[in-house]
Formats: sequence, C-alpha cells, structure tokens
Amino acid sequence: MLKGRESLIRLIGRRRRLRHSLLSSSAPQGLLIAPKEDKDEVTTGNGNGNGGEEMVDCPVCGNKVRGEINSHLDKCLARGTKRKLSQCTLFQLKFCTRPKVTVSSVESDFTRTDVGPSAIDGNICDLASDISSSDGPLNNVQDESNSSPVSLTLTTNRSNICSRESSVCNGVNRIENLDGLVKFDDECKLLSGANPTISGLEDSPQHQISDNRIDNITNSPLSLSENGTSKCVEPLEDDDKILLDTFIVGRKFGGVIELTIGAMVMLSRDSQNVKDTNAIKVLTEDTGHSKELGFIPRELAQYLSPLIDKFQLRFEGHITSIPQPPRAVVPIQIYSSSIASFGKKDSYGFQEFNSFRRNALCAAEFSKTHPPIPAKYQHNLLLLLKEVLKINAHLFTEGEKTLLKSFLSLSDDSQRLFARLYARKGPWFRMARISYAEICDYEEAVKGLSEAECVTLFESIDKLQIDDLKEVLNVLNVGELWDLLCSLNKSHKKIVQKSDHGTRKQDYIARVLGAYESGLCPNLPSMILGKTGSCIRISASAESVFWRAERLFFLNGEQDLSAFLLVDLGIVKYPAYNCIFTDQIFPDRSDLLSYEEAIEVAQVMDESLDENNNELVSRCIEISASHVSSFVEEDRSSHSGSMVAFLSCFSASWVYSKVILLGVSFLEHERRYKDAIDLLKLLLVKFKSDRRRGYWTMRLSVDLEHVGCLDESLEVAEKGLLDPWVRAGSIVALKRRVLRLGKPPRRWKTPSFSNSFNRKIVEVHVQGRPVNCKTGVKNVFYGEDGERCGVEELALEYYAGEGGCWQGVHTESGIWLTIFGILMWDVVFADVPNVFRTKFQTAPLDLETDSFYEVRRGLVEALLDKIEHGMAEELLIMSWESHAGTACRGVNWDKHSLSELRAAVTCIGGPCLASICRNLAQDYRSWSSGMPDLLLWRFHDDYRGEAKLVEVKGPRDRLSEQQRAWLLFLMDCGFNVEVCKVSHTPI
Repeated sequence: MLKGRESLIRLIGRRRRLRHSLLSSSAPQGLLIAPKEDKDEVTTGNGNGNGGEEMVDCPVCGNKVRGEINSHLDKCLARGTKRKLSQCTLFQLKFCTRPKVTVSSVESDFTRTDVGPSAIDGNICDLASDISSSDGPLNNVQDESNSSPVSLTLTTNRSNICSRESSVCNGVNRIENLDGLVKFDDECKLLSGANPTISGLEDSPQHQISDNRIDNITNSPLSLSENGTSKCVEPLEDDDKILLDTFIVGRKFGGVIELTIGAMVMLSRDSQNVKDTNAIKVLTEDTGHSKELGFIPRELAQYLSPLIDKFQLRFEGHITSIPQPPRAVVPIQIYSSSIASFGKKDSYGFQEFNSFRRNALCAAEFSKTHPPIPAKYQHNLLLLLKEVLKINAHLFTEGEKTLLKSFLSLSDDSQRLFARLYARKGPWFRMARISYAEICDYEEAVKGLSEAECVTLFESIDKLQIDDLKEVLNVLNVGELWDLLCSLNKSHKKIVQKSDHGTRKQDYIARVLGAYESGLCPNLPSMILGKTGSCIRISASAESVFWRAERLFFLNGEQDLSAFLLVDLGIVKYPAYNCIFTDQIFPDRSDLLSYEEAIEVAQVMDESLDENNNELVSRCIEISASHVSSFVEEDRSSHSGSMVAFLSCFSASWVYSKVILLGVSFLEHERRYKDAIDLLKLLLVKFKSDRRRGYWTMRLSVDLEHVGCLDESLEVAEKGLLDPWVRAGSIVALKRRVLRLGKPPRRWKTPSFSNSFNRKIVEVHVQGRPVNCKTGVKNVFYGEDGERCGVEELALEYYAGEGGCWQGVHTESGIWLTIFGILMWDVVFADVPNVFRTKFQTAPLDLETDSFYEVRRGLVEALLDKIEHGMAEELLIMSWESHAGTACRGVNWDKHSLSELRAAVTCIGGPCLASICRNLAQDYRSWSSGMPDLLLWRFHDDYRGEAKLVEVKGPRDRLSEQQRAWLLFLMDCGFNVEVCKVSHTPI
C-alpha cells in the first residue's frame, strides 16, 4: 500500500456516493476554492441575470449561477451523496451469530456513570434489546432469527446494592437485586433509560434533550432531582389493591388470537421457564380453557413474581387498547384481587412486600413513557440530530434546518423507516420487499417522509433517468436480470446467448443499458418497473444533510450510528469525562463546506487508486496542490491554547496535504521524481508547524538523490536536523543521510553527532532450525517443543533458558501504550476545554499534539514524580480496578493481565518508567510505535527485579530508523537494551 493511503482511508471513513462532477475534466479551474455563504442567484435557460458578476453554468443542474458557485453546488449537487456501506450494520444483528458475553465482577463492582441509562433500584437496566424485532420473546421462546443469544451475567458487590426503599440509581450500568445475581438473555426486551445512550451526554448542560416522545417522564414516579439524577416518587400506600399499567409482549411467537377492548385477562406464574424463572404468563380469563396471550415484561415480572409466590397475590385485569399490527405489544391494566395476610406494624414481611410493590409501580410507570419497542436506533438518531442542531446550528442553512426539524416532527413509523434505509447500502429499495416488524403503517410512513422531502419515490417510468435506471437495475437479482435479457433476446438475439448464463451481475446490467442507450429497447424502463414495482430511496438533500450531521457529531469518518448500538449492547464502554465547549471546530459554514469538498477530493483519490485511473489521480493531486498553494497558515492566537494544536486537522488545507502526501507516494512509484520533489517543497513551504515535516524532509532528500542532485539532497538533510518539528525516527534517518552524503569533498568536517549516533548496541546471536528459507516470506522456525514459531517466540525460549531465566512477553509498543494509558488515565481524561466534543471518544483530540503536554504540564509532572518515587505499581492497581474494560486509546485490556503489568512496572523501576511516560506525553504521535519487540523481567529474592528490552531481527531483517531511535533513547534512560539476531542453523 502506498505511504499515506491508510491514513487517508481512515480520514474518509464510510465512502459517500459521489458523481465526481467536481473532478471532471470539464470542471472549471478553481472550482473547489473555499466557498462563501450561500447567497448565489440562480437563473434558468440562457439568461444573463442582473448585475456585473459573471454567470457560470452549474455542472450539475445546468442552470446559470451568479458569482461564487460552490455554495450553489452544495445545495443542488447531484443525487446520491450518502456514504457507501460495504458491510452489514448493527441494525442487522439478527442475521448474525452473536457470541456470549460475560461481564466479570471486577468490572461490575465499579459505578459506571459513563455508559447506559438509568437503572431502577439497581435492577432495571438498559441492556440492548433485540434491535431487529418488534416485541421479541420475553421469557420462554427463543427468537428464531437469533439462534445464538447473548447471555450477560453481572456479579454485583453487595456493599453497593441500593436500598430496597430507594427508587433509582441513575447512570449505573449494572444489575443488582436482593440475591446479588441476575441473569438476562438477549431476547429480553428491557425498558430503556431516560435516554437510550450514554448517560454523560444528557447530564451535561449542553446535552439535554427534550423530546416528549423520549424524555417526558414528568408524570412518572421517575423524575429528575435537583442535581440531575433520577429518583422515584414514593407511591401512596394502598392496602386495597395494586394497580399497574403494562403490556403483553412476546405475542409474535404464539398463535393469532382475536382480542377485544375490555377483555379480561389473568396472570399465571411460569416458574419452570428455562429462560426466566420469574416469567409470568398472560392468559385469557375464560370459564373454559384459558388461552395464552403472551408474557408481561421481564423487568416487571421480577418484582411481581415474588408477590405472587411469597405473598400469594392474585393478579387479573383487562385489555385497554388493541394495536394495529396483530402481533404488536398489547396495553393492559392489571390489579391485585387479594392482599397478603401479615401484620403491618412490626413485620419484616410487610417491609419486604412494600419494597417489591414500590419497585413494581416504578417499573410500570416508567414503561408508560418507554414502551418495550426495539427502536433504539430511532432514539439514537434523534439524539444525534438534536445535539448537532444545538451545537452547530450556524453551519446549516435555513432549508437544511427545516428539513431536519420536519424529520424530528415525523411519526415514529416514518423516523424508523428512514433510519432503517439510511443504514443500508441501497440506494434503491423495492417497496414490496421492505418489512420491519416495528413499523405499523408503511403507507403513512412513506407519505410522511415524502412530504418532508426525505425520500424519493419512483412509481412511473416518466421520472427515470439513465443514471437512475442503472441504480434501479441493481435492485434486481441475477435471475431477474437473466429473465429480462431473455425477453430482450426474443427480438434482439445478439444481446445475450445461452452460454452467457454464468456472467456476472454487472455484465448483465451493462448489456441491458447498452440495449437501451442504443435505442434497441425503448420500452425498457416499463419492463424494469414491471419487475421491481414502486421503489424508494433517500433523497439527495436528506442524504447530504444527514451525512453532514453524522460527521459533525462524531468529528471523524470512522464512527456512525452503530457506535450508539455498541454501547447499548454493552460491547464498548466509553470513559467518563466532561465535555467543555469554549470554541467552535468550524467557525462558519464556508469552513465546513471547504472541509467537506476536500474530503470529497480525498475519496475520489482513493477510489481512483482502486480503479487504477491515473488520470483522475493526477487531477486530484493538481486540485489539492492548487489549494495548498493559495493556503496561508492562520494565526490562531484568538483560540484557546488547547484548540491551536488540533484545529488544523479539521481544515481543508490539512486534508489536501494528506492527498498530496499520497500523491507523492504515487509519483515516486511511477518514478516521476521531479513532480514529487515539487510537491514536497510545496508542503514544506506552506506548513511550517507540522509533525509530518520529518517525513517530508526525508523523502525530499531521497528524491533529490534519485535525480542526481546530491549537494541539494545533503543540504536538505542538514536543514532538516535543525527543524524542531523533525523528531524520533526522522532525525535518525536524516543523520544517517548526512553521514553518508557528507563525505569529502562535499563536507570535510565530521558532524558533532557522529559519535553518539554510531554507538554500538549489544547484539546477541541465536540459531534456529528454519521451516523455510525463501526470500520475501516470513521467517518460521521450529521451537524447542518442535512446534512452529516466529523469531520472537524463538528468542523468548532462548531468554527463558540459557539466556538468563527471563520471563517476558512479545508485545512491541502494545504493553507500553497500555501502561501509559492506565497510569496516566486521570491526566488523559482531565477537564480540558474543547478536547472532548462527544461521549464517543477514547482519547482527547489533542493527544497526538504538543499541546497535550503543554496544557497538562502540572498534572503530568506531578504524576511522573509519584511514578519516579516507586508508586507505579500502586497507581497501576488502582487505575486497573477503576477502569478495567473501558475503551482508551492504546490500552489493550485483554492482551495484558494485571499480574504481567505489575511485574513489568516493578522490574522496570520508577525513573526509567517515568522517562518513557514523559516521552509519550510530550510527543505521543512520534513515539507510539517502534518499541523493542520483547519486554523481559526477572525478580530477585527481595521483590526487586530488573528488566531488559530486546529487538528481535530475522536473518534478512535490519533495524528501522524508528526502532534505532527508540533503542538509543532507552540506552540514554539507563535501560538494559539488546538486539537479538536469529540466524539459520548451519547444515
């Protein structure tokens, strides 16, 4: 892969559906200059308009546009701008096999305020419901589409169990009950919390969502206290009966039974249920044979079941309303027809009874505003849109705001249908094949979306264009395309032959379109629509606006709405931190549009490399170079200190620089060194304060040598050594070039750094029996046990035996980044303005910049002082116990055990460990790779130990510049460092 390609792919994220109009050869030069506010005037036909500004033809719609065209392009840019989804989303989890997940007691013992909604008395917790079904089985029936359920077992600490009289423990994402152990299966449809997302998001003043359909719990026993936490209003004591409003769920797995409003029902315990021993069935109250209607929700059943079993209560009730879908949840009202018989004054039984009753009332009241529907994805999308509108409203036009607000006011069915379609690849979908259990009325859903201009419908052939025709053809399967071709073949025999039956789908589509464009089959659109029926797709304007909102919310292209679901499912646990905003990432709309256009160029560059379209690649490089040439590095002194370092990452010029860097690799691969030299000089002139200057300088020096300019190559390398932004491995590489090129007669004086640079590193030689000896193939050897292993495992065997009885791990940089993240946790997630913008970050935005250390210097040095004085192990244990399992940049909880990490930090020693942590804190980006392969340690009798770092090299390997930089740094810190060279056993 070309250098810089992987980084560009991460920046782009999910690919959007582009028309490449901005990059066509006919596109006017300067088209992608940073756009201004949307004030363009559009005319139709050939009118010249008024005023002195030049009229420009829009390459998209063909209309005349006065003045700046970019803002107009943002509005009318052709259909299909949504990123391309190349894999299934979490919305489609019911088609996937899901592994079992077990949350250990180590994690569950800690109060988690960072993930998940509130829990009622520690028992009601928003574990992820089955996302893809409407009212899946709550108790005894397993969903056929989920053959591998997720089983979550959460062990609790009884010292943390909320009081039985307490009502709600908000934000605690664990389950606690009187027995200390509760098991749930994924089929359970658990009630959502106050907001089905990360609790920290709604706790912040900037993140308070007020959607009545999501958060209106004013009349519920659940309400917000003054400090923002949920509490349960004490229910009135009522010795006559317990009255509850709830639902019948799990009906889709039983037979269809005709229901009537007011029909009587009764509850019956199902203690033999293998899925849930608290299961309670809902039966029809007939004089003859009672029929099973379904179950009550599990979160309510866990409180009612002891009331039935232990206190002999009998519950009955009636159906309050009938839903339209025959298998949807059915609202019912139930009440107890008898009261437990015990004394009220001094009986512990009464206290226990009252506790269960309070919890049951809370659970039932809570479900009024949070019915058991699998629409988390809808709630998550609403939350995302509201947050973006609240924080970044200035970046949207009035038309875009109107579209978003119209969507927010749509019915639940419309919003769910849109969310489903948005998550799918598309772009076109057959209306006849869209089926989701949680959507009740498709006609009304589509009508609402169409009126809000969120979807486009094709119901007649008059609206089909050639591009639309090609996309609609993709809806057909291979068999249908074959039938279509056979129909055409009756009148046009050359279109398809019998031997072509195995042709790929795209070949079929190309032949069909070829017949249409050549005029052989003018009635093709009606034939296609006859097979597909009415089709629907998300409109171009909605795709563009929602993509923009998603990008603004996550501030990257790698995350999307599935990040919410990963949290809901308990797969990812994000750290707790405060989002403090003092500055905007994008001050005005023109900055955002320029940034988006730069990302579009980057995506076209990436796609063109995939397609080997060198002409389009060159076009992208030219556009990027043109923009960077006009770029002037801004003075950001008006922004806060923490904003200065990473703000440039959200600018168009920074994106274009990444395109140029990839272009340099492309040109070098094509041996167009002079063109690559021009681009590298441009980058070095325009970006004076960039951590990539070391690599740019190195490549410039190398390319100058390729074209025979040795004097200039040496001069560039020497100047690079004086550049403060050239660091780590780049310094080592440039020093090596200076020593090699700077020989007489070019340079007569030996550089002052030559002695330190040429220091010898201890080498150890190990021989092994090779499995293969082929060049270009990974080295594989036979270990002591006869099993095949790599050079690192062979070196570990050597050091464990004759090499000195060392213990150790093959980890490279992994264990060091893990130790750094765990020890520096409080520093990394300290309250620094603007570096945390969403609740889905695993590190601050400035971690890989110089400002990380500058802004937190006091915190960093105070912590390093403790580490240096021998407190590393204690700090490690405390941080591990508090944050185990929480996602953090660089930290791998699974690969390294606590015992390994404790042994490592103890044997390394405080001073050496503090030096490494300081180095990473000052320049995480430059030093987060290239660490030695092996970390070895051994203990002495007095619980003191020593450590050794070893870089392992195979027969044909050599040290990289970054690895050499690390080894020299570690030697300066006082580490015991070696290079272990593995060679073949002589025959």
